Amino acid sequence: MPARYRAPPAVSLRIVPLDALSAVYHRASGQTHIVAPPVPEILELIADQAMTPEELLAALAERFDLPDGDAAGLTARLDELVDTGLVERL
Repeated sequence: MPARYRAPPAVSLRIVPLDALSAVYHRASGQTHIVAPPVPEILELIADQAMTPEELLAALAERFDLPDGDAAGLTARLDELVDTGLVERL
């Protein structure tokens, strides 16, 4: 079974846009992360439900123009977010 990823509930994060980047304050850890798009959008989508990279890619494609989405690249980004503590791998 493919890995599923989940972000903390939206109330656990404070996301503040900073021009092209965003600051993400994770209340549980007390850490602030500076991230680039589409990280805020990813966190928003997987806060309500855990998703596989393929499901997340489909959800992102519905919202944004993704002519050639890359599931492997998205998985790598999700694993980076797991390393920072912003996302959990299930």
